[in-house]
Amino acid sequence: MDIKTIGIVGAGNMGAGIAQKAAQEGFNVILLDIKDEFVDKGISNIKLTLEEGVERKIFSQKDAENILNKIKGTTHITEMKRADYIIEAIFEDKKIKKELFKELGKIVKDHAIIATNTSSFKVSELAESSGIPERFIGMHFFYHPAKNRLVEIIPGTKTSNKTEKISKKLSKSIAKIPIIVKDKSGFCVNRFFVPWLNESVRMAEENIADIPTIETAAKKAFRIGMGPFELMNVTGIPIAYHSTATLGKEFGEFYQPSQLLEKQFKSGNKWEFLGKPDGSKFDLVSNRLFGVIFQITTSIVEKGITTKEDVDIGAKTGLRWSMGPFEMMNRFGIEKTHKLVEELSTKYTDAKIPAILKKQYDKKIPWDIKYVLSNVENGVGAIKINRPDAMNALNETIVNQLEQEFDKLSKNKKVKGITIEGVGKAFVAGADIKFFIKNIENKTFKKTYDFTKQGQDLLLKIENSDKPVIVKLTGLSLGGGSELALSAKNIIWTDKSMLGFPETGIGIYPGLGGTQRLPKLIGKELAKYFIFTGSFIDSKTAEQLGMIDYKCSLSEVDNLAELLINSGKIKDKYERKEVTLPINFLKIEDYLTDENIKKYIFGEMESTDEDLLKLRKIIKRKAPIAIKIANMLIEEGYTKKVNEGIELELANLEKIFATKDAFEGLTSLGRKRPEFKGE
Repeated sequence: MDIKTIGIVGAGNMGAGIAQKAAQEGFNVILLDIKDEFVDKGISNIKLTLEEGVERKIFSQKDAENILNKIKGTTHITEMKRADYIIEAIFEDKKIKKELFKELGKIVKDHAIIATNTSSFKVSELAESSGIPERFIGMHFFYHPAKNRLVEIIPGTKTSNKTEKISKKLSKSIAKIPIIVKDKSGFCVNRFFVPWLNESVRMAEENIADIPTIETAAKKAFRIGMGPFELMNVTGIPIAYHSTATLGKEFGEFYQPSQLLEKQFKSGNKWEFLGKPDGSKFDLVSNRLFGVIFQITTSIVEKGITTKEDVDIGAKTGLRWSMGPFEMMNRFGIEKTHKLVEELSTKYTDAKIPAILKKQYDKKIPWDIKYVLSNVENGVGAIKINRPDAMNALNETIVNQLEQEFDKLSKNKKVKGITIEGVGKAFVAGADIKFFIKNIENKTFKKTYDFTKQGQDLLLKIENSDKPVIVKLTGLSLGGGSELALSAKNIIWTDKSMLGFPETGIGIYPGLGGTQRLPKLIGKELAKYFIFTGSFIDSKTAEQLGMIDYKCSLSEVDNLAELLINSGKIKDKYERKEVTLPINFLKIEDYLTDENIKKYIFGEMESTDEDLLKLRKIIKRKAPIAIKIANMLIEEGYTKKVNEGIELELANLEKIFATKDAFEGLTSLGRKRPEFKGE
């Protein structure tokens, strides 16, 4: 189903935010509320958010105007007849929601889907009131929905597979990270986040520690900007209380609101932060909070509500925690984890140690967390790199799991071809820089070498696979991610696609075949330009360079990939297309010939050409040793086969990582502009 128009019911903070995000991603939006003043306020809030985006240079003024023009406000529910997908975002009143769904079910298009943004009620119960439960689903967004990328997708008992599939595709089209959750109270994130808030209040109520101490301990333990009490003040104590009460009714004493939370809710006041934090109590507070999180999240997975991987994504993406609960448990060790939950279970009789945790404790091994997932459908083996909080950056775990999943699909006789994509806004944002820094500091270069060699071997395996591999480039790709993309048989580009090679700006060079594959695609001189400067190749630039065989909208990527693989007629990326290069690229080709590089880039010959001088200035900011080695690798590897060329990359790896410039560049990333000295 092709979704062009999205209807949003409710123009409050959530509804307006969802409307803005949908419009940002190119959808037409109908924003409905019961009064003109509510609609006007919602659109006014969208304007303010967009103006803030313009000030922060996220949007241009024209972009903001175009987004706003895609949103049409109304008080007439009949306007929802025009929508292909409708998202309800009104206040949490079950009776009113049911009345709304009953009315919507009578007027929507035959193919239209209705989604509820409820955070409290059962999706299946609400679905029945619509009269079209097979086309009804939960889409639980998180505040602020124009900025927070998480969405929980909750199928009801009668939700069709088609509805679920379309909803997942829509969530990707509006740049959300979906996790699939069963229709249970609290779903996934609120199921553990709300008790986390409640337990914080309980500790204050029991005089375990005061509010400033609990607040500070929680911020330190979970590495977050706001602690539980400040979060309740910002999002609303009534929301915390009602959410806790709902979970308490469903699950018992452990989940029920503390007396102090109920008292604060009835007072209408915000929490006060009086006194200084007592550092001696930080461990006591944080251990109890960890115990709550570990008990509930292992219970969630045990009951099949969602996976441990999606629990972690929910925490990191929706709550912005630095680590997910299962990652935290692995960091603590399973013995300490078990002890914290055991202590909690002695306090609350209905917070027993889940059997899944007992089993893990008996085995004395950490949780196996899958960051690379795969499945087979309609002849397509689909690989997803599922580490969106780290922009899918490559590390030893990711490379190992990627290789395992690729090998598994390669051996599967049902698989005709393989796709690779990254979950979230990035395809793969390069390699994990901390890994390289640690190896330099510890003088363990062999680990860097082995990691690079394994990555190169995997990319060769992908490139030479009997089963064609297509990369779905639906977002940003940097360094090793761009090299992974170029190793595929072909790439599907979208308006969100962007390739970059920033390595020379951090003291190193592309080491996973970037100096070998890119020149064969666009020529030596232009490859040097993108590798020397770190300039991005977006879809418009890629088209000018003749790199694009396939391009489509975000919503059509999956369908196109399946069509190409099942047709068996995928174009070879190395089949150069005849293109007429724009004048700026023709000039760059001339500037970066081997002769002119020696004169103007590595030499100091003067020129009156302003564009050449500007280019030289940009390149001079990069690491000079990295630039010279990259230049040599491109020149010497150009006439060689890819597998021969990457041997040159490996041969120079120790030399580049031994430079002071490499350490300076890697450690400066995200902090300051590196100062390269050519050492």
